[in-house]
Amino acid sequence: MKIIVLAGGLCPERDVSLVSGAGICRTLLEKGHDAFLLDVFMGLPYEKDRLEEVFTLPDHGLHIADRIRTEAPDLTAVRASRPDQSASFLGPNVIELCRMADMTFLGLHGGEGENGKLQATFDLLGIRYTGPDSLGCAIAMDKGITKHIFQETGVSTPKGVCIHKNKNKKALPDLGLSLPVVVKPCSGGSSIGVYITHTQEEYDHALAASFEMEDEVVIEEYIKGREFACGILDGKALPPIEIIPKTGFFDYANKYQAGATEEICPADLSDEITRRMQALAVRAFHVLKLNVYSRADFLLDEEGRLYCLEVNTLPGMTEASLLPKEAKAAGMEYGDLCEWIIKKSMEERYAGERTGTL
Repeated sequence: MKIIVLAGGLCPERDVSLVSGAGICRTLLEKGHDAFLLDVFMGLPYEKDRLEEVFTLPDHGLHIADRIRTEAPDLTAVRASRPDQSASFLGPNVIELCRMADMTFLGLHGGEGENGKLQATFDLLGIRYTGPDSLGCAIAMDKGITKHIFQETGVSTPKGVCIHKNKNKKALPDLGLSLPVVVKPCSGGSSIGVYITHTQEEYDHALAASFEMEDEVVIEEYIKGREFACGILDGKALPPIEIIPKTGFFDYANKYQAGATEEICPADLSDEITRRMQALAVRAFHVLKLNVYSRADFLLDEEGRLYCLEVNTLPGMTEASLLPKEAKAAGMEYGDLCEWIIKKSMEERYAGERTGTL
């Protein structure tokens, strides 16, 4: 198959996405596909009448993937480095190359790549892509909407509210909450901009910092407990994985720096708690209108209560990421997982269309 692996973009998870995309691209090349790694924002300046050559270029676009740093990228600098200085989210030749491909593998994380807008655009343009549909992505990306749906459908989640920057009532008693609380952007990812606040001063600072990132933030009760993730493939839960940061919580630096976090899969849990977590993950997957695959994040408190925090519709996909580790524990190797995602996405949306062969 001819496959464009779309990554990068213009959001705080840009670097993470490029590394995910590089891993996906390499394993698809090993599987015999004509794969090319493309930055959705930077695009690829290339002669229009020679674009077919792109799928067989020697480096397959892999030179754009670097390491993940301890801090999120400077997006102002990224924007300034784009040669054409266009305001468009889609770089040169992105649409043309994705149209030529048998499938566009979405290696994007966060921002416009995960909030449903790109998926809706591709639907309108007839471009085939991997992962959940636009509706599910839009719902799951908004933590405020997700929390409301969870509360209405019986998916256990921390008590919390979503408030707008211009809302007058921001005092915790007015919101029905008390310290300690977690403050986080409504649509962020990779734990960027997440604050655990224990004092009024910390709370005020977290609000101000979060509102610099977005106009809406989620404020929720702080749950002290163990951190887990549970992947879902086609509505079936994978073995949960426990995440044990060596310091602090599972923030941006701990997520992506080698040796900063211990990850245990399958997680050391009783059969009863494992079944409950998997059932909650599957329920969250369905109430958020998701399909193909995703990953749910959980907390388990000292009393054995489970709380679903959110569902990631395009979770990290390096070979060392959480979802691939869970899939491997279930007997599915990384390359096979990537091909399964392509095949399942084809079945969900493009059954009967003529495409390349897996």
